[in-house]
Amino acid sequence: MKDSQANIQPNEETSVVGNVGIHNKPAHKKTRTLRFGGAAILALGSIALATQNAQALSPLAIVNGITSSGGVGVSKDILYGDQPSQDLDIYYPKPLAQAMKSQSNINTSYPMVVFVHGGSWESGNKEQYAFVGQSLAKAGYVTAVINYRKAPEHVYPDYVKDAAQAIAWSIENANSLHADPSRLAVMGHSAGAFNAVAAVANEDFLAPYGIKPTDIAAVIGIAGPYSYDFRKFSSATAFGLNATPDQVMPDRQIKGAQPPYLLLTAEKDKIVHVTNTIKMTEAFKKAGVTVETGEIEGASHATSIGAMAPPLRWVNDVRAQVLTYLDKTLK
Repeated sequence: MKDSQANIQPNEETSVVGNVGIHNKPAHKKTRTLRFGGAAILALGSIALATQNAQALSPLAIVNGITSSGGVGVSKDILYGDQPSQDLDIYYPKPLAQAMKSQSNINTSYPMVVFVHGGSWESGNKEQYAFVGQSLAKAGYVTAVINYRKAPEHVYPDYVKDAAQAIAWSIENANSLHADPSRLAVMGHSAGAFNAVAAVANEDFLAPYGIKPTDIAAVIGIAGPYSYDFRKFSSATAFGLNATPDQVMPDRQIKGAQPPYLLLTAEKDKIVHVTNTIKMTEAFKKAGVTVETGEIEGASHATSIGAMAPPLRWVNDVRAQVLTYLDKTLK
């Protein structure tokens, strides 16, 4: 890439996806190409998604592909690395999407969130978590929903490195996305919460990009497995044959000055035990890190993220807790 700054036009979407895809295997993914011209990155819009062939579209074609039915905007399949799985989708608040479509002058800078999905490090994809991007964009946040390399082909630390690279890309390109890089938060659910917390808590993951953990304004982890002996579970395949919990668990890998954290647990979680958050919180406090915790009442592991979709906000209050924290730390 000759220039890391992105000039991306959105494709507007309105639907909110309710399928959280926690344990679903990822669908076969078509590789889509991006054409780089100086500082321009041409993201594929909805008209590109109508074909099975990789295409490079002009900014005008992307703008003309935006509908005007009143939803948030999205730019799809933007590469943050050089591997097919290293891509992301950017969701834009409605006023920003409309201004970009009309090519109006945009003087507002929006806060930004980078979201990392779960799936035991081996399943799930950004399309299944579109509802998170849409939900946060509706609340006024430019949002990146990322893909990352997965087990068993890629074991720790590959997926954490991908999270760090996506965070770095988002910070570097924030201005071109009409977002404020100083008001950027990272958020993850389940395995994605592990990735998000691990990528920030250990400064070594961000260091190759010239970024420090404190360059991130806040981190939110939802139902994250931050402190457990993976060797006793099927998820061992995601960590390598000789890895040990002391070598990889985020509660034992805190390094460098840190941003504030919010760690949420699901009251009825049968997959990730609350001790993970308890131990991670204790480790943060011992390191002098500001950390808040919260319980999502009535939530299972799946609904602790599924209820981020606005139509499901009645299921539990995860969306309210997330937005309260983001509004406090980013706005």
